[in-house]
Amino acid sequence: MARQITHSRVLKIAFPIMLSNATVPILGAVDTGVVGQMGEAAPIGAVGIGAIILTGIYWLFGFLRMGTVGLTSQAHGAGQTGEVAAMLSRALLLGGGVGIGLILLQVPLFWAAFQLSPASSEVESLAREYMQIRIYSAPAAIALYGITGWLIALERTRGVLAIQIWMNGLNILLDLVFVLGLGWGVGGVAMATFIAEWSGLLLGLWLCREAFRGAAWKDKARVFDRTRLTRMASVNSDILIRTLFLEAAFISFLFFGADFGDVTLAANQILLQFLYITAYALDGFAFAAETLVGQALGARERRRLRRSAILTSLWGAISVGVLGICFAIFGGGVIDIMTTAPEVQAEARDYLIYMVAAPFVGVAAWMFDGIFIGATRTRDMRNMMALSFAVYCLSLWVLMPPYGNHGLWMSLLIMFIVRGITLGLRYPALEAQADQPA
Repeated sequence: MARQITHSRVLKIAFPIMLSNATVPILGAVDTGVVGQMGEAAPIGAVGIGAIILTGIYWLFGFLRMGTVGLTSQAHGAGQTGEVAAMLSRALLLGGGVGIGLILLQVPLFWAAFQLSPASSEVESLAREYMQIRIYSAPAAIALYGITGWLIALERTRGVLAIQIWMNGLNILLDLVFVLGLGWGVGGVAMATFIAEWSGLLLGLWLCREAFRGAAWKDKARVFDRTRLTRMASVNSDILIRTLFLEAAFISFLFFGADFGDVTLAANQILLQFLYITAYALDGFAFAAETLVGQALGARERRRLRRSAILTSLWGAISVGVLGICFAIFGGGVIDIMTTAPEVQAEARDYLIYMVAAPFVGVAAWMFDGIFIGATRTRDMRNMMALSFAVYCLSLWVLMPPYGNHGLWMSLLIMFIVRGITLGLRYPALEAQADQPA
């Protein structure tokens, strides 16, 4: 008999994810903070641009985590243990192959990225130094998406927590040693991340060791089954297109901000850390939705699917209330800690109100993402993201000329609202899918 969907089960899945995700914005804050101690805006902007370009490139393949959660959780819910192991093998093969491809293609990729970037020559030079080091951990970083998705699908989120605490804790320690201790600057931040990502992959493989004890993970006929691969390709391609639109929005946001000068670019980079905190906090409950909705759909239990969606979304709503209040009260102090440059501090405070609003306007988009990933309703995700991106572009055209950087922030929040509304309109069709035969 299937386990009941309870508040405690949701929290048991979500809290380790929230704790592990908490180390990620802390890492981003430390990366920004250590170079911020240099007292200049350019290094902050360089780490910001370098990190967002590489993260953007890597996260184009974030479908590996999302698709792995949806497909593995549905296989687990249907009792297909062999397919669960085979999914891990597919994810590792795809992740490692993609990472090697990125290393080989780094020259044209970096050239294209900097063609799009309007940053100053000083910022671009420092960002290039950062990226040329970090790219060599691409196979580890992308393969970890698959490992993370596989662990989440099986409700083993404490394993995800262990990986993130180890990887980000080591990264932070090495940041302090390489940048503040040895004076390696932007290159030291990149080297710290390189070492941490490869060590995280090794730990992840060890945590998945029970999957390698059976024969299914190395059964070529099962791993390379055409029907399974076709379904995986369909799910992942939809998520890839959806991610392209989302990343285009965030990368264009940073580049448009750079048009307002290095100080505004640095301020926006600091404020984005607040947005990342929001996303990572909500991810705990969105990931719980992915797991529980996927398992319920695999078992073809509509009531269980609905209860999974409701309980995870309820806890997501509670978390955004807490975040919004914390940002309003403590946001100014956090900005002052993250940079010692007075002009950057003042600029960031001018736009803090958008970070207070972001959790409230973005909660529906984040939670529906989790629900739709678990159900592998990826075509809906793709189409609604395309519509939301179109609205974002229209908002930029209307709001940026009269309001400048304020218009840029308003456009981003409008995109979140549209994503939540459009996915909500598609939810009834998702729930009805549970009544259909597998």
